[in-house]
Amino acid sequence: MAFLSKSTKQSKPSGVEVVSYSRKHGKLSNASFKDNLQFWILAIPAIVYFVVFAYIPMFGLTMAFQEFQYGGGFFGNEFIGFRNFELFFVTQDFGRIIRNTLAYSSTFIVLGLVVQVAVSLLLFEISRKVLLKFYQTTMLLPNFLSWVIVGFFTYILFNPRMGVIGSMLEFIGVIQPGDFVDWYADPRYWPFILTFTNIWRNVGMGSLIYYAALTGIDAELYEAAKIDGASKWKQAKHISIPSLIPMMTILSILAIGGLFRGDFGLFFQIPRDVGILYPATDIIDTYIYRGLIGGNFGEAAAVGMIQSLVGLFLVIVANTIVRKINPENSLF
Repeated sequence: MAFLSKSTKQSKPSGVEVVSYSRKHGKLSNASFKDNLQFWILAIPAIVYFVVFAYIPMFGLTMAFQEFQYGGGFFGNEFIGFRNFELFFVTQDFGRIIRNTLAYSSTFIVLGLVVQVAVSLLLFEISRKVLLKFYQTTMLLPNFLSWVIVGFFTYILFNPRMGVIGSMLEFIGVIQPGDFVDWYADPRYWPFILTFTNIWRNVGMGSLIYYAALTGIDAELYEAAKIDGASKWKQAKHISIPSLIPMMTILSILAIGGLFRGDFGLFFQIPRDVGILYPATDIIDTYIYRGLIGGNFGEAAAVGMIQSLVGLFLVIVANTIVRKINPENSLF
């Protein structure tokens, strides 16, 4: 025992220990870099991606403070201060796009979390690997479909005269033969259509993440619960769901950061940019798109900058609240 204790004390510290020691003393040693070289190599694609598509485009923020024209470049245009920001807050569409953006984003966060966790719990109960792979693949496939393709699918379903949904309603007697429901002329239907489409497309990826977390739970906990006579619901309530709370919290914090923005493809391609549907489908991102099409580059850049600043603020606030409640579940 003395020999083991002595050898343990004299053993070379691991890479994680070296990194921790180096961080504590304010420096990063060459040994820690070499020990983690393979992780740095794996991180190169992500680093390049963020540099090219996130950091370099930040130079475009200068447009938010300019009367931007093509010929002037980034620094050759007239600086007008915060006028572009003022234009956004006084536009007649301001109330509508803010209301729609916040309502849809919050609904997607709450319903998406509930549905994804529920589906992951159901998948966790499937014992046959063939069925499990089939369900995971079929649910994950929509996540890789372009919104353009999904838009064609929805148009086939909701085509006013030849759509599948209209034909089904006529078949069961909800509407009279020859009549039709013009889905693309009535905004009342679209909160439900957009919410269902978003959940259908994203449930596969979200449930897969939670399912992976469920597979890491100690199986002895479930065996002990079965011996005590716990039902499947009680096992999920007292073992599975509490074990998912850290993952649910982190993903929710990240989702809250996007509360002030929406998926442009969903809100543009699915309703087909029909103007009469704007009261139910117009959000900040579609407003920015129309600004770019109209040549209002400065205002569009200003609105995008507001989105980023609000998202950063929301992430910090949400993480601070979580950290005060339970520091272990916080993002940073």
